[in-house]
Amino acid sequence: MASSSARAYPREISLWLFVVPSALVVLGIQLYPVLYAVYLSFFDYHIGQSQPRFVGPDNYLALLGQDRVWASLRTTVILVACSLAVEFALGLLLALGLYKLTRGARLFSTLIFVPYLITPVVAALFLRWIFAARWGLADAVIASFDIFPPDWLGSPVWAFVTIIVADVWQFTPFVMLILYAGLQGMDEALLEAGKIDGASGPRLVWHIILPCLRPQILFVLAIRLMDSFRTFDSIYVLTGGGPGTATETLTMYTYALAFKQLDLGRASTLGVLTMLIVTGLTLMIISLMYRRERGAF
Repeated sequence: MASSSARAYPREISLWLFVVPSALVVLGIQLYPVLYAVYLSFFDYHIGQSQPRFVGPDNYLALLGQDRVWASLRTTVILVACSLAVEFALGLLLALGLYKLTRGARLFSTLIFVPYLITPVVAALFLRWIFAARWGLADAVIASFDIFPPDWLGSPVWAFVTIIVADVWQFTPFVMLILYAGLQGMDEALLEAGKIDGASGPRLVWHIILPCLRPQILFVLAIRLMDSFRTFDSIYVLTGGGPGTATETLTMYTYALAFKQLDLGRASTLGVLTMLIVTGLTLMIISLMYRRERGAF
């Protein structure tokens, strides 16, 4: 017994020797930009300036006093909330439809999943072609019904809608896939028991299917929440934050501070504030997941 333990220790040590260096490298790559951004957030530092100047919490106080920051936060929250709501509803409907299919479910799920495989920049360029003024595909289709098409990317309201459409088109397949996987693992006996008790349609979904899918729902919400808050490329390609600042999110304003105003100090500060908001919301969702495991949710 003692000899087998003695042989196990060198094996464990050798495994740690392989794992620890790579883990330290990955941890360093992940942590260094975050720590450097936190460091810069306490400095007045413009690109081209010789030395950063320590200003303490002034950057935070200045940004929290800016109307543009609160406007970009409001825009971000509205875009994230609308996108998540539509993606979840469509993703659930598609997952339920696939679950009922007896043939071709794999083919349909593959076809629906295609938009998620496209990079966000390419997807945004494709949608920009569709919603382009005068010569876009959307304008051509609407004009064929003798209806005057809206200014998709030039109107604040329609620019909002276009960004939401882009997000929903690309990321609903991800939501569908996770919920469909949850449905595959659901106990059929629960559905049969619900049908015997007289539940059908929406009541079956509300009282049996959704409670069974809570872990998958919370996982999807956590992942999509983090991704949606960080969305930059599709908004940059479609509207550039415009018209004016109508679709300027926190990430777009961070980009403007860093690469248009060359103010790295305040750009880092806004990045840290965004990170704190996303971390707080994600921890809230994770706490809901743990409450579920403890039976309190």
